[in-house]
Amino acid sequence: MQELVTSRGAFAVKTSFHPPDLDGEDAEFQAAACAAGVSAPAVLRTTDGAWHAEIGGSPVRVYEWVDLLPPDKAFDPVAVGRIVAAIHCTPFSGVRPEDPWYTEPVGGPAWDAVVDDLAAADAPFAPDLAAMRAELVALEVFLRRSATLRTCHRDLWAENIRPAASGGLCVIDWENCGLADPGHEVAGVVFEFGHGDPDRAGAVYEEYRRAGGPGTVRTRSDFSMTIAQLGHITEMACRIWLDPGTTEDERRRQEWRIAEAVEQPLTIDLIDALLDAVAS
Repeated sequence: MQELVTSRGAFAVKTSFHPPDLDGEDAEFQAAACAAGVSAPAVLRTTDGAWHAEIGGSPVRVYEWVDLLPPDKAFDPVAVGRIVAAIHCTPFSGVRPEDPWYTEPVGGPAWDAVVDDLAAADAPFAPDLAAMRAELVALEVFLRRSATLRTCHRDLWAENIRPAASGGLCVIDWENCGLADPGHEVAGVVFEFGHGDPDRAGAVYEEYRRAGGPGTVRTRSDFSMTIAQLGHITEMACRIWLDPGTTEDERRRQEWRIAEAVEQPLTIDLIDALLDAVAS
């Protein structure tokens, strides 16, 4: 994302799209959410009404510019719950299907291969991943397909629910949106913004439900999306680190991702604590 300053003001310009992103559904969902009161950058249409333009052979999309502050997992949990409820209450009928990234396990054999390859490469975090292997596989036992589907953001980490310089929260990066269980999505938000504090986790969920959020968090399996996402993110980071073609700068970036997974892991005990927090 780059800032474009013009005589009409500042805009955000994005060029990094995968082909499925160009169906426009994410832009339509983002626009619908904005219309429903969700704070998010407006998406600008082209003069012929399209959501992106081809410039120099590359797809380009332009957004309203919003000054954002760094991610803050300790932000007001009430505000977090309220904005996620508003996203889930947005009137929108999308057709992007469920994605294995959010529903399927990495699997024991794949985790074993990653652990072995990291040890063979003498990766500095290899012992940490080896120690986590049993828990990672145990978590995947609770994966369940969504029972109730609606279009969700599917990437509601603190990186994408950001404090705005002007106040409040702003939701960005809607490209991964698609069908999912809203309960599975809000469970991930409870984990991310609970920030290890049961009172915060309970406050996120309580405000989400009070504001009309349709998702419910009642069982370990309601954390399916979070289990799958974190598993795939961690495996992908390890595989990028192991790739001989990866630059040192990129390796350091992946080491940061893996360190986050090691230092703030999702565990069965933590899920149970979060379930107690939202139940109370």
